[in-house]
Amino acid sequence: MADAVTTIPPARTAAPGLFTRWWSQARTSFFWMVFVAFVLRFGWIVVAHTYKFKTFDDNFSFGWEMGRIGRSLAQGQGFSNPFSETTGPTAWEPPLYPFLIAGVFKLFGIYAHASAVALLGINSLFSALTCVPIFRVTKRCFSEKLAVWTAWLWAVMPSVMYWCTRWVWETSLAALLLALVFWLTLDLEERDGLLPWIHFGLLWGVTGLANTSLLAFLPVSGLWVWYRRRKGGKPSLAGVALSAMVLVACIAPWLARNYRTLGVISLRSNFGAELRIGNGPGADGTWREYLHPTQNVHEMRRYRRLGEIAYVAERKREAVAFIRADYPRFLGLSLKRFIYYWGGVPRLSEIAALAPVKNSVFLASSVLAFWGLGRALRQRRPGAWLFFWLILLYPAVYYAVFPHPRYRHPIEPELGILMIYVISEVQKKSRGQKDATTIP
Repeated sequence: MADAVTTIPPARTAAPGLFTRWWSQARTSFFWMVFVAFVLRFGWIVVAHTYKFKTFDDNFSFGWEMGRIGRSLAQGQGFSNPFSETTGPTAWEPPLYPFLIAGVFKLFGIYAHASAVALLGINSLFSALTCVPIFRVTKRCFSEKLAVWTAWLWAVMPSVMYWCTRWVWETSLAALLLALVFWLTLDLEERDGLLPWIHFGLLWGVTGLANTSLLAFLPVSGLWVWYRRRKGGKPSLAGVALSAMVLVACIAPWLARNYRTLGVISLRSNFGAELRIGNGPGADGTWREYLHPTQNVHEMRRYRRLGEIAYVAERKREAVAFIRADYPRFLGLSLKRFIYYWGGVPRLSEIAALAPVKNSVFLASSVLAFWGLGRALRQRRPGAWLFFWLILLYPAVYYAVFPHPRYRHPIEPELGILMIYVISEVQKKSRGQKDATTIP
């Protein structure tokens, strides 16, 4: 009897062996990264019922302006009506995500729960797929070990999942596209042939049609590739020209539509209105929603009376007049917006007691990212200056307009890489000091 008992293998030793074998294969597997990340995100959508949006505002919180445009497209009214009323053709938002919403509305119903599940699920897939370029960028710039940590933390961190599980917006798509652009920019330094340049131009074209703010990184991205290849003695003139042509081919139809329909040559029309919301009497460095046409009856009437382009131009003139009248005040507001962008916007949380905690964590993550960037530059890590230019250029427009935590999410993958890098450096330093003190 005793012999029979002792021959039974203990359950406690079997499980760790199975997990260890699985982890040895899954740690660098893109399939498992994406699969686990997507399951966690989609599971939260279902468990927390985040697909149930408010309906008292005629479903406006279901995608806001993009949801309204998506509804118009699904109803056969064209790319129009970004607010609650019928106002005609618009370029208030870039086209890619509203067309995605319209397609889902066509399949599952306008503002239906099934559409919400589908769109949040698609956002979750975008967020999960971001693990791949995060791994690639981190491995190229730092190490495979750091790449494993960074990609898996993106996959499982709850804070990363917020925007893709609660907002019907292009935020998670923008993070994925920018991470892919960053990876391809690094990769083009060593790639031969014209096909990578086609991918580069195509990716930037899609990025511009999804989130125009990301185009601030385009000049540096292209110049960085050209400089690095020139330094290595590799030709790039034909590739740069080809990328430019592909980019123009991607965005030209939308530019032509906006010129033909609205009389403007731009991917998006609303900058002047956003500039006025952030700059004017009573400006405090935050988003003053009460000046937006969706929240202000007077502004909505003015928008309808003037039309979108004239309305935006008028709001821009008001903002510019305010800035010119008091440049020191504008600089002070810009400094506030810089602090809020990296340290958290005041009164963000609905629960007042949680706002300082959230903002403290937000600020700490920014400090770690800046610290990591400084260390990467000092150690001349590959791509360190590309990180620098991204962090310098992309947020700049929000210092002039207004900040929001959502506006930082597109660069969260790169910030996360720098955070994990500096934490690993601190750990290595502390281990080295500990080993030194134990030497007899």
